[in-house]
Amino acid sequence: MKRLLPILLLALCVSVHAQSRRVAPNSAPTPAEIAPIAEMTVKQMFDEVNGYSRAKFTEYQLKKVPYTDALLAKTKLEQRQLAAKYATLTGGRKELSTDDLYYVGMLHWIAENLDGTTQYLGKFATAEGAPIERAQTARSIVVVVLAKQKKLAEAEKALAEYNAKEPTKTTERARMGTELAKAYQIERNFAKMAPHAVAGYEAAKALLKDSTSRARGLDEIMDAGMLVFEAYSDAGDQTKAEAALDDFRQTGIDTGSVSLYYYAVDRKFKYMVDTGRKPAATAFYQSVMNAIATDFSDKAVQNEIKTRLKKRERHYALLGLSAPEMPAVDQWFPGKPRTFSDMRGKVILLDFWATWCQPCFEAFPSLIEWHQDFKGDGLEILGVTRYYGEVNGLSSDEQNEALFLKGFRDRERLPYDFVVARGQAIQNLFGATALPTAVLIDRKGIVRYIETGTSSSRLSELRSMIIKLLAEK
Repeated sequence: MKRLLPILLLALCVSVHAQSRRVAPNSAPTPAEIAPIAEMTVKQMFDEVNGYSRAKFTEYQLKKVPYTDALLAKTKLEQRQLAAKYATLTGGRKELSTDDLYYVGMLHWIAENLDGTTQYLGKFATAEGAPIERAQTARSIVVVVLAKQKKLAEAEKALAEYNAKEPTKTTERARMGTELAKAYQIERNFAKMAPHAVAGYEAAKALLKDSTSRARGLDEIMDAGMLVFEAYSDAGDQTKAEAALDDFRQTGIDTGSVSLYYYAVDRKFKYMVDTGRKPAATAFYQSVMNAIATDFSDKAVQNEIKTRLKKRERHYALLGLSAPEMPAVDQWFPGKPRTFSDMRGKVILLDFWATWCQPCFEAFPSLIEWHQDFKGDGLEILGVTRYYGEVNGLSSDEQNEALFLKGFRDRERLPYDFVVARGQAIQNLFGATALPTAVLIDRKGIVRYIETGTSSSRLSELRSMIIKLLAEK
């Protein structure tokens, strides 16, 4: 908590950031509220909104309120609602100065009203006397908004206007490139996606040279680097796709970043397996393990990377091979026990979980949704767990624990079968000793995906992989 909050507070000020949906004011302002607001300048409103989350988390820290993701989401929603209220009120003012146009546009941006954002920031950027730097920031936000709205011709025009003027900011170039690349990716226009992905990636790399923006640069480069790889891999250009990952790994070396290095190696191994080159992938993995001592002089960094990669060795060994049958299964309910051979022709998702694993619970809504959406297309989900010798923290025998698991499935309304094992044999077989772990087996019985953990990005990745495998016949 103590280490997280200072970083969080720095991140909560509004800048050119990703927006997702419009938020309305949580309630119409009362006459009593309008009176003091009427005395505020638009900049004062913006400053209050911009500093809202920082002020609230400072307050939480003083009151010793523990940080949670739910608290962050609640605070950000309150910030957007306040921005929406002020944006609505300022829209009714008869006379707005050039500066007012900028701050009204920023209020709409925070409130996630994309049309209002482009309306006011577009006017500001072309207004006589608009400060040059802020006009450029306004143009960059307009590019991002238009990309999100899939108005790509307009976004390209706005980008050209931005690039034709000075100054340009590295952070703005990175975000515009990334958003345009994502928009073209959705349209599967990889030829236009690639140059924007590369532009965003190069700008993100430049951020790393500035120590004040290093943390943000690492976040930006992770997103941007993967977009470059995806642009080329989705277009079927293996050479450029692997070159993108090699550059990504080199950036990890240059910056001493364990995460960048590990992610580049992990992604390249999986890509080589996905493209039918398992022996080459295995050789690549061994070459990386041998090169780590040369790539990094810091022993602690060397050890951390080796540890992370060694944890993946069992996963890497299984990827691209026929799934081994599950040993030591004691209970299978409510359906009847089956082998993977019995289920050949289906896409199988093994969800390794436990009743004491909170991150496992976070995946349940997605698992229920996927069962409903994709079962008819051939998806088979199996919730795999084992006896832990306890129920609700109290010692239990296997019979009572099995009864508890059956009741648990009913209470949580989980519609797929549970597989309950004795001991860790199944977990060890699939390298699922950390929970949750998801394993995907394709229609031919080949292991295609193994990942550990739960997050919105991981669930999105897993869903995309399910769809991909279901499309294969």
